[in-house]
Amino acid sequence: MSQNIAKYSQFVMPDHINVVGTLFGGQMIAWIDLAAAKVAHRLLKGSEADGAVTRTIEQVEFKEPVYLGDWVNFTAKITSTGTTSIHIEVKAYAEGAKTDPRLACSASLVMVSVKKDKKGKYTKHPHGKKII
Repeated sequence: MSQNIAKYSQFVMPDHINVVGTLFGGQMIAWIDLAAAKVAHRLLKGSEADGAVTRTIEQVEFKEPVYLGDWVNFTAKITSTGTTSIHIEVKAYAEGAKTDPRLACSASLVMVSVKKDKKGKYTKHPHGKKII
């Protein structure tokens, strides 16, 4: 499997629903962040970095509502890397029991590779990785 792509899925439960009966947007963003973290984790395997943290969510676009009982399937793809940065695009597809998959949300994020220093503080750390 490519280190540049990761897939992740979530099932929409009652505690994920907002007052108008659709998925709470903040929950979608949290899941997008997890999908991005998964692909960053995969990229950083074998590097000296301890992990990656979200630096910025540059763009989020909610395209279709997501409902109770839908599956939300995420595809996170690394689009570019810098010295410490990892640029990631995430697409979220909602799929109901009686509906075809539909693009529900897309986002662009930047994560930064970090390493814990001797004082216990995490700081940016070069990951030495390029996308293939």
